[in-house]
Amino acid sequence: MLRRDALSWLCVWLWLWLTAAWPGAAAARAPSIAERLRDDPDLSQLYALLERTPAANSTLAYRQATVFAPTNQAFQNFERREIREDALMLYHMTNTAHTLEQLGGSVLSELDGSPPLWVTRRRRPGASEEVYINNALVLAARSNFVTQNAAGKQHVLHVVDEVLTPVTTSATAPAQLQLYNPDAFQFLNQSENFDIGKHRVRSFRQRVYFNKKESVFEALGKFTFFVPVDEGFKPPPRPEKIDQKVIDGHVVPGHVLFTRPTPAGQAFDTLAFGDMLRVSVSLAKESDGKIYVKSDTILGDKSHGNGVVMAEIVHPNIPVKNGVVHLIHRPLMVVDNTVKQFLEEKEDGPLYKFYEVIMDLGGDFMQRITNMKELTLFAPSNAAWTDAYINKLLQDKPRLREILDLHLVEERLPVEEIVKNNKNQLFQVPTAIEHKNLYFNVIPGDHNYTLTVEGGGVNATVIQPNIAATNGIVHIIDRVLGVPYTTVKEKLATDPMLNQTFHLGETDHFNEQLGDKSKRFTYFVPRDLAWKKLEIRFPSTHKKLFMKDYNYHVRQILERHLVVSDQAFTMANLKLRSQNNTEVLPTIRDHLRIKVKELEKRYVIEWEGEKVTVFRPDVECTNGIIHVIDSVLLKERDVSVTGSNAAAPLLLSHLVMLVTAWLLL
Repeated sequence: MLRRDALSWLCVWLWLWLTAAWPGAAAARAPSIAERLRDDPDLSQLYALLERTPAANSTLAYRQATVFAPTNQAFQNFERREIREDALMLYHMTNTAHTLEQLGGSVLSELDGSPPLWVTRRRRPGASEEVYINNALVLAARSNFVTQNAAGKQHVLHVVDEVLTPVTTSATAPAQLQLYNPDAFQFLNQSENFDIGKHRVRSFRQRVYFNKKESVFEALGKFTFFVPVDEGFKPPPRPEKIDQKVIDGHVVPGHVLFTRPTPAGQAFDTLAFGDMLRVSVSLAKESDGKIYVKSDTILGDKSHGNGVVMAEIVHPNIPVKNGVVHLIHRPLMVVDNTVKQFLEEKEDGPLYKFYEVIMDLGGDFMQRITNMKELTLFAPSNAAWTDAYINKLLQDKPRLREILDLHLVEERLPVEEIVKNNKNQLFQVPTAIEHKNLYFNVIPGDHNYTLTVEGGGVNATVIQPNIAATNGIVHIIDRVLGVPYTTVKEKLATDPMLNQTFHLGETDHFNEQLGDKSKRFTYFVPRDLAWKKLEIRFPSTHKKLFMKDYNYHVRQILERHLVVSDQAFTMANLKLRSQNNTEVLPTIRDHLRIKVKELEKRYVIEWEGEKVTVFRPDVECTNGIIHVIDSVLLKERDVSVTGSNAAAPLLLSHLVMLVTAWLLL
């Protein structure tokens, strides 16, 4: 027994001696957090900060720790504020060890007052889970580095792509007002002492006091607070509209919504979401980097109208004890602007380029909007005006005025009404241009729907619906209507009501020619309903057209509908040309003899004793014009007569077989 104990002690002594003499002889020791930071050239700025922060080194020496290390690029992008170096370093640490899998909804930082670091998990379709600390993305491939200090305390290192910024009082604030972990009410109450740049929130604070809503901002838990800055309280009547319900509409309970991890367009219920009033908010992220919050009053009352109000987030992601605060440029829920005032409200707002185009054009378009009591404006986004094909349009003032009128409807059309009217038929509404309608299509999704609008041959998606104004509604769309960007072929391929004609045109490669940009086409295209009508009227003929043996006849029928000339013809042009005589148009097959009339604000084509209604005239494309018609230009004889010819190859084949058999006898 003594010999065994002596041998054990000898082994321990030998191991200690070898470790001292040759460190490599011991089991490989994982580097410390400090060593890991020192040896990674991309984390050198945080390492330098660590070296200058004794309190952080003390935590690493004696306690558990989790360190969130911003990359050097993150520090280069960081806007330096009045934050002490030691405060910044301690805000990136906790005194407990957490791998990514162990992180809960928040962890307490080492900064004085232990302000929380908020954790958000997001899983994008087809991608692995993302973890955010406040607004910073954790770089998972470089994270979850686990080690121990000399005292055996576990440490974990995660790498993040943004510097974590605590809310701090400004250097000029009195010592007794220094706060490191304020709740939203303390932030609001002492906002002048915090480092929030030029922004002030006195007006909103006064309304909170007046309506006795302090408890909303003091509440424990997880919240998102949208706080309007003082500039947004003009004109003077607006402050009085900030009542208790409006204040509730600026607070999202149960969610801490930092801007990056929050999905754009996802709606969150506010404190103003109940039985009698329902208000939700969502974020919108523009291509220029601007972020907006939108309040949507789904169910309003006499004091709070239905519709969307947009506000730019001018100072985002201010972490507080009970959530996050975003400063916004104007109050939510308050509808007190006309459409004209909404366009004018912000020089760099979501529609500032559209506003510039209107003002550069001059004329009475803006005055017309101002004088209208009810209107809907389909307004192209800022990004929509950056496409190259728009540049020529801006030089053509008369054409530009027509384009603007195409975006204007002289009635109030919320999205809900458009969707309702689109259930059993394709909904269309007249625009401010005579004979020019807008056509809507509702595309159902998994949890929502997408609304598209077509005008002048251009199909646009409504990316922000139902912005409320006192005299109407604004829908923001992603393209400028009436400025074509697709060929006739591309338009056929993408238009949901022209599927049948496109499908038949794929036969024998008929559609290929429609992509030729050197030609000018006028194509009378039967819509899907027209082929349905043909099936009812001539069921046998319709069946043959969709059979492979009748490809030749399909091509002939489509050629009758296609005019190729040195110019494309609008319906107004064709009406004028056929006033006195039948117009003869050079189609690929032969000639198309038609007469165009206008009945009850609709164009009608007279062809071989039939009257064909033009459902959508003047769908412009880059190489021609499409006129969508309600009937196929076809007679039953077109297929029945030539149908016998289709059997000729089969009869000839049988005859050859018979002759061959006779010769072999």
